[in-house]
Amino acid sequence: MPTTSPFGRSLCAMVTPFTTDGALDLDGAQRLADHLVTEGRCDGLVLSGTTGESPTTSDSEKEALVRAVTEAVGGRVPVVAGVGSFDTRHTVELARSVQEAGADGLLVVTPYYSKPPQDDVEAHFRIVADAVELPVMLYDIPGRTGTRIEVETMLRLAAHPRIVAVKDCAYDLLGSSRVIAETELAYYSGCEELNLPLYAVGGAGFVSTVANVAGPLLAAMLDAHDAGEAAEATRHHQRVLPLVRLMMADGLPGTVTAKALLGALGLPGGPVRAPLRPADRARTDALLKAHREAFGAPL
Repeated sequence: MPTTSPFGRSLCAMVTPFTTDGALDLDGAQRLADHLVTEGRCDGLVLSGTTGESPTTSDSEKEALVRAVTEAVGGRVPVVAGVGSFDTRHTVELARSVQEAGADGLLVVTPYYSKPPQDDVEAHFRIVADAVELPVMLYDIPGRTGTRIEVETMLRLAAHPRIVAVKDCAYDLLGSSRVIAETELAYYSGCEELNLPLYAVGGAGFVSTVANVAGPLLAAMLDAHDAGEAAEATRHHQRVLPLVRLMMADGLPGTVTAKALLGALGLPGGPVRAPLRPADRARTDALLKAHREAFGAPL
């Protein structure tokens, strides 16, 4: 069972800010990253993941984003860069690129579309981990990739010295609990509603989209759990659930809702890139109302 959180506890799956004309906004990325660390209580940032719109950003944009964010917050918190793709060779190239750019760790998603068998999934992760010197967080999200990292595969991969963590979006608490119990892998919840349940069974923390706008509430939940105050942790969990539902389970992707709310709060985010489309005014107003209620609700 893991005894440390290699990238911190409260990690934000940071959006990738764009300018109004859709270009990469590096100044906005630096300002947002600094805000998430200084005001948002995030002790780690994950770039170019699902929330970071990695399918629609180029390799050069991903590298530039790492350089900008590490310049803004490097040394204060770890910066983990998403490099996964459906192509092992491409993933290795991007991993080496962001390592050179200053990333502290890598987020590597299961190869998607091809639906490789488990032996090939395992080989993919080993090849990437062998090609770099950075610690690796596996990204298990079968709902998007079409392929699970099966428990037995995860147990074997845990023996690799640079594979140290998992972003868990598999919705399999039993399987995740087994890997937590039998390995040193640090498990981070990637599903907002499981942030507290996974932590309670030995998880390391979370990689959260909602942390873009509600990091202090999520961090307070972990603080309460660490202090042995289970009821208080549950109250924090319940307090943020209406916002979680609107952001993550009400028909729009978390990237869209996070950017809409960031904009309403006066924080950098900008537009989303097609094929995603922005939230409308009514949805943005509802998100802002839920955010205000979450931060103003009594405990």
